[in-house]
Amino acid sequence: MTAVRHAQEKTSRYAPDPSVMTALRTPRILVREVLAGLVVAMALIPEAISFSIIAGVDPRYGLFSSFVMAVSIAFLGGRPAMITAATGAVALVIAPVARDYGIDYFIATVILAGIFQVVLALVGVAKMMRFIPRSVMVGFVNALAILIFAAQLPHLIGVPWLVYPLVAAGLLIMWAMPRITTVIPAPLVSIVLTTVAVVVLAINVPTVGDEGELPRSLPELLLPNVPLTWETLQIIAPYALGMALVGLLESLMTAKLVDDVTDTHSRKTREAWGQGVANVLSGLFGGMGGCAMIGQTMINVKASGARTRISTFLAGVFLLILVVGLGDLVAAIPMAALVAVMIMVSVGTFDWHSIHPRTLRRMPRSETAVMVVTVITVVLTSNLAIGVVVGVLVASVLFVRRVAHFVTVERRILDDGSAARYEVIGELFFASSNDLTTQFEYTDDPSHIVIDMSRSNIWDASTVAALDAVVTKYGRLHKSVTIEGLDGRATAFHANLTGNLGADN
Repeated sequence: MTAVRHAQEKTSRYAPDPSVMTALRTPRILVREVLAGLVVAMALIPEAISFSIIAGVDPRYGLFSSFVMAVSIAFLGGRPAMITAATGAVALVIAPVARDYGIDYFIATVILAGIFQVVLALVGVAKMMRFIPRSVMVGFVNALAILIFAAQLPHLIGVPWLVYPLVAAGLLIMWAMPRITTVIPAPLVSIVLTTVAVVVLAINVPTVGDEGELPRSLPELLLPNVPLTWETLQIIAPYALGMALVGLLESLMTAKLVDDVTDTHSRKTREAWGQGVANVLSGLFGGMGGCAMIGQTMINVKASGARTRISTFLAGVFLLILVVGLGDLVAAIPMAALVAVMIMVSVGTFDWHSIHPRTLRRMPRSETAVMVVTVITVVLTSNLAIGVVVGVLVASVLFVRRVAHFVTVERRILDDGSAARYEVIGELFFASSNDLTTQFEYTDDPSHIVIDMSRSNIWDASTVAALDAVVTKYGRLHKSVTIEGLDGRATAFHANLTGNLGADN
């Protein structure tokens, strides 16, 4: 009964709220999901085109990838309402393949990356998310907001002056709309009104059509024309593995962010292999691959209020309809409208509380340092994955340094003077046990020494080696040592290694 109850609790924990069926039966929720999908689709178009240019391929590769991945992840993914499409991080990783080896090797790399992601998911890589500290997560979010804003600067520099009032108007509409009604997503209203104003008033400003030519046909199933040889694998495997790791890290971090925003849980392992399958499908339909898109996900979840897979699915469907069937209409959307949406997303994404003076005074300096290092690394590299890895490494080093000083050794001589008793207090591992040998009075102690470990734990071979060194030092002085107080696990661990860590073994 306990196992059944635990399974039921775990199932309910991951149950989406609202569910897809609930949304389909509730007009208010369904309208919200549909409109959210439309807003995201509009925002995806210029992004997909830009990322295709970064990757060095035709815009259709990014657009088709966004369509295939959004639709497939809606069924396969573990995080409802999260948007997956072509991304800049992935484009940067695999761009050299298209440049140096051609489009067939490029597509083969995308497919292999998807296979790698499925394998990594099956071996449990998603569980590693628990080791990412909060300070890294805050740095990740803040760096993301900065990158989203920075990505809009090319559309704000060297442009006609009318772009600026259009962006300001878009921001004002998105600020005012929620105070009037939340039935229609504010970003959609902003895009529509700005576009109508540009068309009616014949304002000459950059549009989506200026970003690149939109495809006129549907994606087709294709297999890359590459030789199935060891040499081909040597060429594409390093890029595919890099793409797989970057894509998984960004996707899992985004899923965790959405969990926090919506106060719900997601299935990280399912999301990991779902990303892999989506990338394989993207490659088979001539896409450039991708991962979770944090900016568009925030548009979907925070700005538009979407909560189900319906919005993700419709974002892909609307994207295809817009670029293939309504390409001329989409091409007329001013970039200023989309820039305003992304600026609002960046402002809403940034954790302003984390940089408030009161927060900085209360927060330990090490936590603030980790956040700052994460932000700086991401901004300098324009790569969220690298920033997270560096942040985790810095957090680990600072944690180890802090914990290493928590071990104390207390000495007392028994009343009859027959023995010295040492009580070791704290967690012993490689950083804290290195100085253990210096805490004993080898020469002054009586002939018998008792080391009480009841208030400490042994976690690695370094600690066992340190204890062996203590025993050896006393042995040279013809003094005996008794180690007591270890629990069952530590006793077995110590017994298995003690005496077997010397240079001669």
